[in-house]
Amino acid sequence: MKKQITNALLLAMLATGQAAYCQPKWPTITQQTKPWTRWWWMGSAVNDKDLTSLLEQYQKAGLGGVEITPIYGVKGEEKQFIPFLSPTWMDRLTHTLTEANRLGMGVDLAQASGWPFGGPWVTAADACKYVAYQTYTVKGGEQLADAVTYVQKPIVRTVGEKIDIKQLVEPITKNSDLQLHAFDQVRFEKPLPLQSLMAYPEQGEAIDLTSKVDASGKLNWTAPQGGNWTLYAVFQGWHGKMVERAGPGGEGDVIDHFSKTATQHYLQRFDEAFKGRDLKSLRAFFNDSYEVDDAQGEGNWTPALFAEFQKRRGYDLRQHLPALFGKALPGKDKEDMNKRVLSDYRETISELVLENYTKTWSDWAKGKGKIIRNQAHGSPANILDLYAITDIPEIEGTELLRIKFASSAANVTGKKLTSSESATWDNEHFLSKLSDIKKDMDRFLLGGVNHTFYHGTNYSPQSAAWPGWLFYAAVHFNPNNTFWTDFGKLNQYVARCQSFLQAGKPNNDVLVYLPIYDAYTRPGKVLLQHFDGIDHGFKGLPVEKHAETLLEKGYGFDFISDKQLMNVTASGKELQTGGNTYQTILVPEAQYMPLATFNQLYKLAQNGARVVFVNSLPEDVSGLSDLDNKRSAFRKLVGQLRFADTGKGNVQKASVGRGAMLVGKDIDQLLAAAEVKREALVDNGLQYIRRRHDKGHYYFIANWSDKAVDGWVPLQTSAKSVALYNPMTEKLGMAQHKIANGANEVYLQLAPGESCVLETSELVVNGPAYAYVKPAGQPQEIKGNWNIRFVSGGPELPKPIQTDKLGSWTKEEGDAVKKFSGTADYTITFPKPTGTSDSWLLDLGQVAESARVLLNGKPLGTLIGPTYQLVIPNNQLKESNTLTVSVSNSMANRIIDLDKNHVNWKKFYNINMSARLKEDRDENGNFTAERWSPKESGLLGPVTLTPVGSLAGNGVSVKGE
Repeated sequence: MKKQITNALLLAMLATGQAAYCQPKWPTITQQTKPWTRWWWMGSAVNDKDLTSLLEQYQKAGLGGVEITPIYGVKGEEKQFIPFLSPTWMDRLTHTLTEANRLGMGVDLAQASGWPFGGPWVTAADACKYVAYQTYTVKGGEQLADAVTYVQKPIVRTVGEKIDIKQLVEPITKNSDLQLHAFDQVRFEKPLPLQSLMAYPEQGEAIDLTSKVDASGKLNWTAPQGGNWTLYAVFQGWHGKMVERAGPGGEGDVIDHFSKTATQHYLQRFDEAFKGRDLKSLRAFFNDSYEVDDAQGEGNWTPALFAEFQKRRGYDLRQHLPALFGKALPGKDKEDMNKRVLSDYRETISELVLENYTKTWSDWAKGKGKIIRNQAHGSPANILDLYAITDIPEIEGTELLRIKFASSAANVTGKKLTSSESATWDNEHFLSKLSDIKKDMDRFLLGGVNHTFYHGTNYSPQSAAWPGWLFYAAVHFNPNNTFWTDFGKLNQYVARCQSFLQAGKPNNDVLVYLPIYDAYTRPGKVLLQHFDGIDHGFKGLPVEKHAETLLEKGYGFDFISDKQLMNVTASGKELQTGGNTYQTILVPEAQYMPLATFNQLYKLAQNGARVVFVNSLPEDVSGLSDLDNKRSAFRKLVGQLRFADTGKGNVQKASVGRGAMLVGKDIDQLLAAAEVKREALVDNGLQYIRRRHDKGHYYFIANWSDKAVDGWVPLQTSAKSVALYNPMTEKLGMAQHKIANGANEVYLQLAPGESCVLETSELVVNGPAYAYVKPAGQPQEIKGNWNIRFVSGGPELPKPIQTDKLGSWTKEEGDAVKKFSGTADYTITFPKPTGTSDSWLLDLGQVAESARVLLNGKPLGTLIGPTYQLVIPNNQLKESNTLTVSVSNSMANRIIDLDKNHVNWKKFYNINMSARLKEDRDENGNFTAERWSPKESGLLGPVTLTPVGSLAGNGVSVKGE
């Protein structure tokens, strides 16, 4: 009854416009809001005891789940290797699922041992293919003297020990020492099967001569009189790409991603392994990128290519082989023909990757009650479409425009999660600080990722000597890393941020049309075009600069593909897709566009939408099929548009039904004419992402400029109150908020590298005010004798040190401090600072690299940088105080010692270990720290206390200045 009265009172207050008390609170942290990690199983040499122990450590550190990826093994541990998908391997997986479920953790499984999809069960028929061709010239009335044959040249590419191909037998899986050699690509010398032989006259259609070639390659055909004939012979080759970084039982050919049969055959092996197994607590299957073509040549063919092309494009590709291979005669018409045939080929390949691989895999997973996580980048396809049928699209890399490809597809299609392979190569081995990783995490969050995966964490048994088993990527998220003591703070930060971003829904205003056909038509050294954000596929096209402008100006946007655009509807001026609303579609100087796409844009405008074109309308339709009719229809539509000056800059407008199409050179003017507002907070050096919730919006805001922000910041959205959260310090409260000149503003204090979350509300909400601080006096340095005690780490604990001058512990006497990696406690006793103040800002100055702070035996917080500050209430300071700062440095100094003494810790098959920087490579090209000097470590200071007061204001909205 009491609860009912309280609810009734609250509703009455809201109805009468009275302020409602609703204390800000953090969203609940869940398994899914926590960061997850990729869990490398090296050689799958795992045992139940260590699996349980490690999972418990991961859970304690704040990780929400693991993605199991079996990988190459450790030398000397061969007896412990477990073949991928074997019964014993499945036993280990079952144990992991049971223990993870007990600990409240999630589990995903990479569906290959390494990447891309492939393995020893992939036959030659299902392996990736390439196309080879030869040309011949025959005079009229004569026969071809040459045999129509093509012998594939041998290739052996290994990451490990080299071997002569003459020592190998086919298939590669029949050879021994697969881990030792770590084959990357193998092609055996052999004749290739003929796919087609076409004869092209100087004028007229080509003739199919394929059936006239006998088994020896002899062509039984006499060229008709009347000129020369050019013959194109197309052969199918075996690409030879092997699974990269494969573990035992996972070595073998990569599949033909264009073949549905090959995909189905590949997945049947998992059906067999999973039979009778309880996989109920397995969440998702995972694909770690495409990467077929990071080898010699490219996998650009499939046996059914000609038939698929005919079905999808409506004409016979064999009639246009010269254009496909860029050999059509020069001239405007012929160059246009080359572009169109190449574009149609690439579009066909894109559809085959989408339907025969990605969708086939997704449907298979759904049949097992599972979802898929997929890295589509690097594929020779429109990756927006690949991500669209992926349950959790995943990206890697830290460029915002690259990240946005995955999050855009998730937003446009209404998916809740976007994931990331995070901090893969943040720095060189052993040099990445938690503050560096935080910056990476912020970029992912800003790009729309809300489900991060670290890359990665090695399974390493307790018996392994330090530094344990390590993967070749540069950041090592495992308990042997000295930052593990403070790793939980980073995880808590990420979980706090993701809890908001997962709770909200996308709230971007602009749909940016991705001009894929402009990319398809660009000739290159190879047939395929591999798409990887903007840099690979769209570099140099106008969409690059226009997308960068949108970022710089503060417009929220998502990319959208032609296929996705067909599902967009217009309701007045609003555009709807995937349950989300946008304000306009922006076409960034697209030269080629399918007629169906332009028709859809026209239809959306008729229904009320505003479609904006930068600089000009598309010049032409895409593709070759039915070109004349499509061009005619396109020109008819364009001809119906009557553009007139809007009086707003150089923007021209053509009314279309209830909406309009606008053309202009300046994006700001165009979007203003379309009534789209930007977030001007970017002018303060801030970056943001905005999500909506039932009563308002969430903003994640990061300051990665080199200047602190301390002042009023504008918000584009309306609000009657704003709650402010600091996900690192966990401070929260109602922000100072005002409406100035009709615009919302909020007061922010963000140091360089700091971030916050805003929760705006359309309701008037009162709550405790956010505790802003301002200096109320000069900093006072904490001076005296610091007692330094080394408490954990190695190779040995140095002797305690007493000093009155802070600096790197590596500069102290003796070798022990120079090669030590671990944690040291810095303790000092100091009097209460002079003066009076409500609070004091403790600033540790420079820290190498993370710190936990205790005052008078009470924990104050963990600081991971880039700034090392926290506020101490005055009542926590006594007349005499004891401050302890526990500082952990990096792994680097201990690694330097190992490498200088030539201790063999790098004992891994395959890649062992690759260096990011050239100067860190040894004579074999592998990583070494032997030439490094000891890295700064410890509390470098100066440590100061500054009196701070509270800024005026109680968080209630006010009008006016």
